[in-house]
Amino acid sequence: MSKPASPRKVGEKEALAVATSVRGSPYKLNLVAGLIRNKKAGDALNILAFSTKAMAVDVRKCLASAIANAENNHNLDVDSLVVKEASVGKGLVMKRFATRARGRSARIIKPFSRLRIVVREQEAE
Repeated sequence: MSKPASPRKVGEKEALAVATSVRGSPYKLNLVAGLIRNKKAGDALNILAFSTKAMAVDVRKCLASAIANAENNHNLDVDSLVVKEASVGKGLVMKRFATRARGRSARIIKPFSRLRIVVREQEAE
């Protein structure tokens, strides 16, 4: 007796990639994720490659993983992929202390974020 297989988390013509611990605040990551929402996958990769924001590197890796999952695991056509969803959530927060003047200390928070990218195959029009 084993557990039944869990159902797919996305639709039939969709593929998913999740980056669980991206080092940076969710606010900054969401600014970059907003650049690629509802864009074609190839265009989104180009936008991220030439973006000046540092978070674009991690978003590009996750998008490339979603495209590879679509091609290799779900047999979808890479040329007709569209970024359906690029959602960002909070992860853990590392708390550190920095020494300050007169024997005091200040808290430094180092946030992590989660990124979930879903690509779907768009029908030819």
